[in-house]
Amino acid sequence: MADTTIHTIGRRKEAVCRVYIMPGSGKWDVNGRTLGDYFPRPSLVSAIQQPFTATDTLGRFDVKANIDGGGSTGQAGALRLAVARALVKMDEAHRPKLRDLGLLTRDARAVERKKPGRPKARKRFQFSKR
Repeated sequence: MADTTIHTIGRRKEAVCRVYIMPGSGKWDVNGRTLGDYFPRPSLVSAIQQPFTATDTLGRFDVKANIDGGGSTGQAGALRLAVARALVKMDEAHRPKLRDLGLLTRDARAVERKKPGRPKARKRFQFSKR
């Protein structure tokens, strides 16, 4: 199974990421751009590469990712989840290590909806006694 392309999906907030992983030299293609070009913040790049560094496979796979929706942090989280799931599909031995670091858990936190009679979800209008 190591010679084939693996396809997985990752989600975070409103972002959805489809990842295609194949054995290669560590080339990244995120929406037609390189990883550092698409995510200029180094903290996001290191978070995305966390599944590879945890399993000592950094530079062994080529990654092609299509990301849609959300902001940069949500997209980075979606990409990280998709990459972690792809590594588990490649080799089931990676599962315990990625599970212990929490990289296989879908972060379900999303924006809370606005409530009626309030300016935002929890904020209240200014109280006036008189």
